[in-house]
This record gives sequence, structure tokens and C-alpha cells, in this order.
Amino acid sequence: MNISTFRAFKSRNYRLFFGGQSVSLIGTWMQKTAVSWVIFSLTHSTFMLGVSLFASQFPSFLFTLLGGVVSDRYDRYRVLLTTQVASMVQAILLALLIFANHYVVWEILSLSALLGIINAFDVPARQSLVYQMVDKKEDLPNALALNSSMVNLSRLIGPGIAGFILLKFGDGWCFALNALSFVAVIISLLLMKLPAFIAKEHKKNAFGELKEGFDYIKRTPSIAFIIMMLGLMSLFVLPFSQTLIPYYAKVVFKGTAGTFGILDSFIGLGALCGALFLASLKPGTNLKKVLAINTLVFGTGLVLFSHETIYPLALLFVVIAGFGMMSQVTVSNTVIQTTVSPDMRGRVISFYAMAFFGLQPIGGLLVGFISHHVGTTNTMLGQGIMALLIGCLHLRYLRKAKIKKQTPALATTAVTAA
Repeated sequence: MNISTFRAFKSRNYRLFFGGQSVSLIGTWMQKTAVSWVIFSLTHSTFMLGVSLFASQFPSFLFTLLGGVVSDRYDRYRVLLTTQVASMVQAILLALLIFANHYVVWEILSLSALLGIINAFDVPARQSLVYQMVDKKEDLPNALALNSSMVNLSRLIGPGIAGFILLKFGDGWCFALNALSFVAVIISLLLMKLPAFIAKEHKKNAFGELKEGFDYIKRTPSIAFIIMMLGLMSLFVLPFSQTLIPYYAKVVFKGTAGTFGILDSFIGLGALCGALFLASLKPGTNLKKVLAINTLVFGTGLVLFSHETIYPLALLFVVIAGFGMMSQVTVSNTVIQTTVSPDMRGRVISFYAMAFFGLQPIGGLLVGFISHHVGTTNTMLGQGIMALLIGCLHLRYLRKAKIKKQTPALATTAVTAA
């Protein structure tokens, strides 16, 4: 790691964004950890953890495409500011519910669903706005990798803090501190100096623009493949952390909320290392090949972790899994952001977000259902094998694309020689 790893920080707006989001995301991971622990403590069911994931993310699946249209039609800055305020209100309501001490599972699930709707509009606007925050557009891949570092540093810190607070002060304080953390990101947004928004005439309605984005993806096979592979990972593999890890903490390792927080933090540690690795890559690196290899690393970590009963070794294996997991989101996002047409960015990112956030809740239900019938450790093993298969699909696609690219060149050489 060297000074070029942080070159996106030369942009003032991005520095503000990074600082505000860093604080807010720690609170977000505290809330995620607390919700999973509260649900599992109330129900003792991995299936209900899958339901919890479904409730928090399936609304994103339903509304994200609309969120992408909104991001392309309106001022992304104002959309993002609105969603951050709405997220703070949701956290306040959840904190008040827990402090009242008369809550049931469906109330927590309902507020989780509300956050999912908010995120459907937040993600396309936030991801698209990063492009405007970076002064030198060649620094965009670095900014996106640093974003992932921020997310996973938060994932490293947040669950650990949540585990401590759950033990010492109770779950309500995790939600209250998350609400407070949104103040930082709202202030950072208010301090930014972005170009004035220029409204454009839209000749098509929202559904027409949505179809336009879908047609654009169909005409761009490389983007379509990336989104499809991310969708498979979201459906079959990525739900492992929220759906199965609480079981490992409480049953396999016979631990407490602190054990759950540590396991989640070590996944975050691996992901942080993966994000810093991506940020340190030289411009022009073949990111698609990195994605394929790291998918294999991800699967290997899950396979090794699945039946491990020795706690220190299990922590090592989830770090490996976290390292490989990082590329799924970051590289996919970077490839899309750096290749898509600017006027399509919000809509294409909404399809990316739908694949990532939208299919995870369905996957959470699926993983929870399977674990109920074949056991949690066997389900985790199956997820690792699935990641290995998807990684092999990536490598096969890249090999075919390379051959296809070389074929015209060889034909041209043959004609010239003749």
C-alpha cells in the first residue's frame, strides 16, 4: 500500500463523503448486528434470520429499478440527502420500539422493510453521485475501492461495538447510536460544493426510461454477465453472514452476542483487506480476472469454515472468505461505473443493486429453509461449493472472450501475410 492507494482523497467532496459515511456505516453495522441477534434470541431459528434478511432487502428488489429512474431524472444530491434523513428516522423509530420493551418480531421486520424501501432510492443515487464527487475521473476506480474499504472497516468495527453494547447496555442503544451516526453524513452532504443540477427534458415516462436501461444492458454483454454472476452470488452465497453466522456463534462455538460480533468483525477484516488490495491495484489491471480469482478464494474460505469447530481456525477461514467476498460488490460496481454511459448510470446501477440487494433476501429464505432440513454446517459447505462453481464460470467466460478477441486479430494477420 502506498500514497496512490488514497489518491481519490485529493477531491474535497469525496473526502467529506468518505468521512461522513464512515461514521454512519459503523452505526449501520451495529444496527444490522443487533437486529440479527434480537431476531435469533426471540425465535432461535435460522429460518427467521432468513425472513429478517428478506424483510430488510426484498423491498429494495421491488423498488430499486424505480430508484434508478429517479436517480437519472432528478438531482441525485437531493435524493441522497432525503434518503439519509429518512434512514435516521427509521433508526429512531426502531430505538424507541426496543426501549419501550414491548416489541414482537413482526414490528422489527416491518421497520426493516421500511429501510429496504429507503435503500432502493438511496443506493442508485449514492453510487451515481460518487462520479460527481471525484475531480479526476481516472481516480473513480480508486474511489470505489476506498468506498469498499470504508464499508468493511465499518463492518470490522461496528459488529464488535454492537456485541459489547448488547452485553453491557442492551440492544436499544445500538439502534439509538445508529440514529445519531446519520448526523455525520447529513452534515458532510450539506458541506459539499457540487455543480448545480441542470434539469433535462424527459420525453419518455419512467417505465420507458427503465426499458431503455434494460435494452442498454442487453446490448452490452460484458455488463450483463457481471450483473448475472452477482445475482447468482447474491441468491446462493452472500446471505451466509446474516443468515447462518448467528447459529455458529451461539450453537457451534457456544458463545454470546460478543462471539457473534467478533465473527462478523473478522468477516469485515477480511473484506477490508480485500478492499485495500483492490485500491492498491495499478490502473489498467484486469479487474474481471481479479473478480474470478477472488470468487474462488471466497468459496475456499466458506468450505474451510463450514465444519470447523476450532474457534481460532474458524476466524482465520472467515477472514479468507471475507477477502474474496469483497470483490463481488466492488469490482462489479467499478466495471459498471467506468464503462456505462453517464446518462444511463443510475438505471444500470439500479439493475446492479437489484441483483445485489434484491436477490439476497430471496437467497436468505432459501438458505434458511435448506439449513433447517440439511443442517447449517452442510448448508455453509454447499454455499462454498457454489462460489467455487461460479468462479469457474467466470474464468470460462474470460477465456472465451479472450479467444473471441484474438480470432479477428489472427484473421487480419493471415490476410496481411497473404
